[in-house]
Amino acid sequence: MREIAILGASGSGKTELSLNLADKLNAIILSLDSLSIYQQINIASAKPSKEEIREIPHFGIDILTPKESHNAQVFIQEYQKAKAYAKNHQKNLLIVGGTSFYLKILLEGLSTFPKLTQEEKTAIRQKIHTFSTQQSRFIYLKSIDKTTKIHPNDTYRTNKALEIYFSTSLTPTQYFQKNPPIPLLKNCEIYEILLSKEELKQKITKRTHLMLQKGLIEEVTTLLNRFGDSYQWAKSIGIKEVRQFLKGEFSKEYLESLITTHTLQLAKRQKTFNKTQFKEHFCGSAHEVSEMLLSKNLS
Repeated sequence: MREIAILGASGSGKTELSLNLADKLNAIILSLDSLSIYQQINIASAKPSKEEIREIPHFGIDILTPKESHNAQVFIQEYQKAKAYAKNHQKNLLIVGGTSFYLKILLEGLSTFPKLTQEEKTAIRQKIHTFSTQQSRFIYLKSIDKTTKIHPNDTYRTNKALEIYFSTSLTPTQYFQKNPPIPLLKNCEIYEILLSKEELKQKITKRTHLMLQKGLIEEVTTLLNRFGDSYQWAKSIGIKEVRQFLKGEFSKEYLESLITTHTLQLAKRQKTFNKTQFKEHFCGSAHEVSEMLLSKNLS
């Protein structure tokens, strides 16, 4: 079974390429997208249509309700399901999307956390909550683990680090040295769609215009009315700008321009991440990536 990752910036054409390649490569698709995993977030995530999903088995799409949290463990479970399905049906696996952080997790693995009973978890959380603020928790963490690389404002990781310390009496640094991560994905072919700055700008501009035509404003309005704006997905590009628009902060024309600008800025960060975080890999246009993949499939 081949495991193939197709990376690229938002709007570069990853979804279209993967749909075109799936049949030719006898493959199923695992989405590397932090928005497509949510039900009801369709236009903002630019996820494949229902018809396309029915034609080719997809994983990592429409898994969570907007009230649920997305995290690395959820993605790992989807990867394991997709891999099992591919093996059982003698398929290859295409891992496709712009949230390359999750691919990095598969390649590097995650350390396991201490196994605790519900009573132990409750007692430790109560102990952590004796520190009334994030600042006081981080100061304490820094006092016991001077080498921590956690950001002072990262509440989630600070709490996890303190859970480790209070349950094992080891600093997080000591704990992870004794419990190194185990890679989940060992033989992955990595390909990246790279476009010129001007070509990518044209694609993103066109995509933004189409999203608004398809009803992005209406979709976001419905989501906010049902679920509010406190969830992580509400801070995503496309959604956060519509939130501002609905508050009357600017015109619809400026909304389109702002989404395009922010998506281009995201694309630049994605390109940098892919270049610095992954081993040397094949980069080219969608056509060049397709040709390279198909040539390897025949060899």
